[in-house]
Amino acid sequence: DDEAPDDDALESTVPFAVDTLRFEQWLQWIFLPRMKIIIELGHPLPNASGILTMAETVFVNRPEQSRELRRLLAAFDQLIAPTA
Repeated sequence: DDEAPDDDALESTVPFAVDTLRFEQWLQWIFLPRMKIIIELGHPLPNASGILTMAETVFVNRPEQSRELRRLLAAFDQLIAPTA
């Protein structure tokens, strides 16, 4: 989106802000900015992620359109997955 959602929508405490944002908005306005800050400040990455599962649920009717995004989110999930 060209414009950020209002502050109330961005302050959701529900996972993936499903109560106030579309998944795409959550990625753009919450997830990516938070990951950028974490990386820039050298903080540890989260130790778990369900982002691919959420994307597969959201895009179940748009598999072709979401293929590349789902591939990238799978790579993120793998990156932060705990190592055995």
